[in-house]
Amino acid sequence: MIESKEHALEVLNEKQGFLCDMDGVIYHGNILLPGVREFVEWLEANEKKFLFLTNSSERSPLELKQKLARMGLDIPEDHFYTSALATAKFLSTQSPDCTAYIIGAPGLHNALYDVGITPNDIDPDYVVIGETRNYNYDVILRATKHVLNGARLIGTNPDITGPAEDGLIPSTRAFVAPVEVATGRRAYYVGKPNPLMMRTGLRRLGVHSEDAVMVGDRMDTDIIAGIETGIATLLVLTGVTRKEDIRKFPYVPNYVLRGVGSLAGYEYSSEEKEFAQQAAGGPIA
Repeated sequence: MIESKEHALEVLNEKQGFLCDMDGVIYHGNILLPGVREFVEWLEANEKKFLFLTNSSERSPLELKQKLARMGLDIPEDHFYTSALATAKFLSTQSPDCTAYIIGAPGLHNALYDVGITPNDIDPDYVVIGETRNYNYDVILRATKHVLNGARLIGTNPDITGPAEDGLIPSTRAFVAPVEVATGRRAYYVGKPNPLMMRTGLRRLGVHSEDAVMVGDRMDTDIIAGIETGIATLLVLTGVTRKEDIRKFPYVPNYVLRGVGSLAGYEYSSEEKEFAQQAAGGPIA
C-alpha cells in the first residue's frame, strides 16, 4: 500500500540512511533537478547518512563528484557507488586476476583495472558490457565471438533505457541484447535490482535495513531492489516511471513523492512540474 504524502514525510524523516539513485532523481544529463539542492542540505542538516547509487557505469566516483560540483553541489567522493565498482568487486571475488573484453566507458575500464582485471581481446574469461557511446557492429562481432568461445557474459546493469536531458536513451541491456540473441547465452547483470549493490550500500552507510530507504525513479530497478533487500522504498516522479505506470507492476513502492525536494519541504512551481512531466515522458499528476 502506498502511504499518503503526510505519512510518508513523517516516516521518512525518521530514517537514518538514504540510498539514492542519481539519473532521474538528482539530475537529467547535465541539468540538476528542482529541489535537489534543498534535499542535500536537508540530509546534511539532519545528519543523515547517504550514498548515491547509480546503475550507470560511465563515470568514476571522482567524475561524479566533479559533475555535481559543476552543478553547484559539493559532495565528497565517498558518497558515490556505481555499477562499475560493483561489477569490478563481483568479478574480483569470483575470479581474481581474470581477463575481460570490455565494452564501456572509462569509468568501467578504470574500475576493472583497479582490481587487477586485465583487458583481453584474444581469449578473455569474461565479456563485460556497460554504457558506451562507441557501440558498433565490430564490438558486437567481437563480443559474440568471445562468448561463443566460452567467455562469460556480464552486464553492469539491466537498464534498457535511461533518462537524459532530451528524453530516454538506450542503456546497458539494449547493448547486451544483440550478444545474448546471437549466442543464446544470458548475461548476469550486477547492478540494481541485484541485491549485491544494495547490501554493499548498507554496509558502507553502517545502518540497518529497517533504518534505511531506497530512493529511485524506476519501478523495475530501484523499487524492486529496495523490496528484495528488505528496505523501505520511495519512488520519485522525475525520471522514468510515471504515476500511472505503477499499476503495471505486481508490487508497489512504500511512498511516492513528486521529487526528493519534497522531503525538505520544497514547493514545486508549475514550471518545475512541467519540466518533470517532460523529463518523465508524460503527466505525473
